[in-house]
Amino acid sequence: MTAKLKLALVGCGAIARYHLDGINKYAPRIEITAAIDPDMSRAEGYAAETGAIAFPTLAQALQHADFDAVDIMVPHHLHEELVIMAFAAGKHVLLEKPMAPTIDACQRILDAAAQARTQFPGLVFMVAENAQYWPEIVLAKELIDEGAIGDIITARASFAMELPPYFFEDETAWRFSKAKAGGGIAIDGGSHWIRPLRMWMGEIKEVMGVLGNPLPQMEGESMVRSLVRFESGKVATFEALMAEAVMAPQPWWRINGTKGEIVIEEGLENGALLLYNAENRNGLRVAEPLGYANSFGPELRDFAHVVLDGAEPAADAAYALGELRTALALYRSAESGQWESVWD
Repeated sequence: MTAKLKLALVGCGAIARYHLDGINKYAPRIEITAAIDPDMSRAEGYAAETGAIAFPTLAQALQHADFDAVDIMVPHHLHEELVIMAFAAGKHVLLEKPMAPTIDACQRILDAAAQARTQFPGLVFMVAENAQYWPEIVLAKELIDEGAIGDIITARASFAMELPPYFFEDETAWRFSKAKAGGGIAIDGGSHWIRPLRMWMGEIKEVMGVLGNPLPQMEGESMVRSLVRFESGKVATFEALMAEAVMAPQPWWRINGTKGEIVIEEGLENGALLLYNAENRNGLRVAEPLGYANSFGPELRDFAHVVLDGAEPAADAAYALGELRTALALYRSAESGQWESVWD
């Protein structure tokens, strides 16, 4: 019989839907045995769907439920407490990005993971940056590695979207709070655009940017315009905008090389990847689009593979510090008006 990973869903908000749909589609070795949310109606809804038991807190679930791992999907400021609680109980952890809102909190989490492994050898800690598994992002990397566009010259990562309804998913509307989120769209959704740049172009060295606040209800930034310089010396742009306005579609990524260009079109569900080079001057639709929603299943499948089979993850937990540090450097740059180092 194939081994199963018994998993507790910690936080049953909007992102949990993507995780559970991904598990159902891509990760048959995961079994949901607990659903945890202070809003018991949400926890009970997921419990009814999965056959799990509903709990209002992780502490109660640890006392009464049977699970090997937790999938933590709660507001950013709650990450540290819940992760450390799970580590203390010897549970494997998949934690939604960012690891925490501050570098100090991230270091405490990493230290707690290291300490837990002395008592529970083999304990797994992964940060859920689903862009690492986004089908179009992965395909773009394969094409780049194959030389389809030659050497990368520059790239543009950009998203603009109307304020989504899930920002109001609970009465706290926590993403509007700088204290709870750690910032605005750069530290939150922006990580999904920063991670691909790192996958394609290497590590980020420094950034320069400006921020704006077209959403008055959001304490953190809802607009970013920035330059990103890599250790290679190459430069890309990262732009983000969220507003209460209708917006035209635009490419989410453009990667320019010495022999061509890769374009990834906008699409949470169906963004297509187009390849332009000497053989494909009008653009080749390389594969049928799968989209953002199909990044979560491979992520959860990878987590199960690491836990059950001892495999190496696509990216270790500490790698996720790169997106957080980039966002924090952008915040410093907006204050200083200068290039700010990501890793100092």
